[in-house]
Amino acid sequence: MFIDTHAHLYLKEFKPEIEQIINRAKSAGIKRIYLPNIDQSSIEDVYSLTDAYPDLCFPMMGLHPCYVKENYEEQLAIIKSQFEKRRFKAIGEIGIDLHWDLTYQVEQELAFIEQINWAKEYNLPIVIHSRKSLHKTIELIESHQDGNLNGVFHCFNGSIEEAKRIQKVNFKMGLGGVITFKNAGLDEML
Repeated sequence: MFIDTHAHLYLKEFKPEIEQIINRAKSAGIKRIYLPNIDQSSIEDVYSLTDAYPDLCFPMMGLHPCYVKENYEEQLAIIKSQFEKRRFKAIGEIGIDLHWDLTYQVEQELAFIEQINWAKEYNLPIVIHSRKSLHKTIELIESHQDGNLNGVFHCFNGSIEEAKRIQKVNFKMGLGGVITFKNAGLDEML
């Protein structure tokens, strides 16, 4: 059985061909597709796709770090209210992204910590986005790991040492398309 653990198929780019995409996924043997939320504007789209394909598409709920801005507390309140309305498979996609913009680094960390606490409250795994922030993200997981926290660092691209630290806190690592890049250096880590 194949599972797509991270797909943003609800985005507008996919809408014109979503039926064909879903049919191709099923034909290829994919039995589950997990949909990580981005921010409050994507909630209804996640719901629409999971309602249309309830045996294939499964929702996750969280605030993506690239969408953490000065109003992150309002966003988090709206997102957390969704846990009263639906069941989710994970909290995600959450984390820290320092690739394009460092403006909201502190807010990203605060939002990440709050969502880590939701994971403990709701007994759900977390799906972590950690672009150019892997060391800091691992540190935050280490400092909040009390035995009641688990999840995956999706699209892991770190070192052997970082992989060992992630394993030590009982988290998994997902390998994305970056593994195909010759200069990624992931061959040695694998």
